[in-house]
Amino acid sequence: MNSFIEQAQRRIRESAAVAPGEHAPTLPGLDKLSHARASLPDATKADYLSGRGPEDTLAHLLNDIVPGFNGENRSGRYWGFVTGSTLPIAEVADNIVSAYDQNVQVHLPNQTISTEVEDAALKMLLRLLNLGEPEQWEGRTFTTGATGSNILGLACGREAVITSRLASSSESVGEIGLLRACMKAGIDEIQVLTSMGHSSLSKAASVVGLGRASIKLLPFSEAEPWRLDIDAVERELQRKNVASIIAISAGEVNTGRFATTGVEDMQRLRHLADQYRAWIHVDGAFGVFARTLPLKDEFSSLHQANAGLELCDSMTIDGHKLLNVPYDTGIFFTRRASTLNDVFKNPNAAYLSSGNTSQIQSPLNIGLENSRRFRALPVYAVLMSEGRLGISRMMERMVITARAIARAIRSCGDDYVLLPDAGSRLDSFDDNTHIVVLFRAKDDALNKVLVQRINEGNEWYVSGSSWDGKPAVRVAVSSWRADSEDAFNTVKRSLMAISQAHRDSQS
Repeated sequence: MNSFIEQAQRRIRESAAVAPGEHAPTLPGLDKLSHARASLPDATKADYLSGRGPEDTLAHLLNDIVPGFNGENRSGRYWGFVTGSTLPIAEVADNIVSAYDQNVQVHLPNQTISTEVEDAALKMLLRLLNLGEPEQWEGRTFTTGATGSNILGLACGREAVITSRLASSSESVGEIGLLRACMKAGIDEIQVLTSMGHSSLSKAASVVGLGRASIKLLPFSEAEPWRLDIDAVERELQRKNVASIIAISAGEVNTGRFATTGVEDMQRLRHLADQYRAWIHVDGAFGVFARTLPLKDEFSSLHQANAGLELCDSMTIDGHKLLNVPYDTGIFFTRRASTLNDVFKNPNAAYLSSGNTSQIQSPLNIGLENSRRFRALPVYAVLMSEGRLGISRMMERMVITARAIARAIRSCGDDYVLLPDAGSRLDSFDDNTHIVVLFRAKDDALNKVLVQRINEGNEWYVSGSSWDGKPAVRVAVSSWRADSEDAFNTVKRSLMAISQAHRDSQS
């Protein structure tokens, strides 16, 4: 069996390898998808669920299934969603995770080092992102991603804003339930105040019992809807018998822009939250990594937009985005471990007791899952391998590549327009561009099919979005393979060919 695993690993690597100077396709061909689909088991056949054995199954996976995968990890031009690639050291660490299959759910310091590695990785992330010392963030854990982390954030916020209004300190939502706790606290409504919050925020609000309708958008203006209107926040916080969670996007999914503009915004929000017993949750899935960029003038706007985020009560981060570790890897931080424990503790399971006397809590008492993959190890490996400087350089390459794409779009004459601030100078646009570029074709007919035209060319991949009620193209650079010169040339050549082909079809 060991020799089979060794040979299989070699064949997998050969299959996934990309030669230097070459670019993997961003999408599989339709023929490959059709072949993969046809190879799936047929329940009408007599051999359905008949075991094929390891060798034949491996051949099936590599020859039939793998060619039907997209190129999000292998291509430096896969710019859809915010889909990070996987650094080689992270892939190696993930293979170790599978080989040793640690269920990191109970802190057992005399039996495994895994929970201590997880804790070390979380502490390193706090310092990497300049969020403060670990003692300031007692509640810290790994989750599956933004949705899981936003569930934790809203659950902790719900717990805190209600408990602060209960007469008895021994009562909590986790113990007596949401309806009973709200009645005792005199709360008629819990609202989540945000500006262009990620869709997972609404899902999280539904899961924790607040309801999707609790999400209240407070845009600063029509021109800057991603910014949070803090005056409006203050008015909402003054509503009688209403408890509030303030959710800050860092950054907004369509534009990559930030809900706050500097430390003054965060200081004011912190003051208001303390005054009105509100909770501040930051969805920093990818934007918070701008805090690792070098202290250069070209990144000053991004550093300013990130200033003060450490004043929040909780924060979500996605490692599988810009940190370039495998799916699924989310991270959650909050100020007090007791808040997490009040919501997520796993009572009455004596067989899971760790006899823990250290400061590391068993993960099953501070998160969603009782069974957990050791997803911390690839994060730990990347932090150990790259260090602060290596990660800073990787983030810099991503931002410079995104800005090169913006320049390429502008260089195509009047055929395309950058969004959201179409009339701004390019240097101003550059200053505010992190890793997301949004644009559209000026010709409405071309604009309707632009995403399709780009993706069917299979040189670069983008997501379809919308802005001001019209289709838009969203580019998100989140791979360690980012190459600004290649991106500029590829995008310019492709867009000019697409616009020329469209003009030819109209004549």
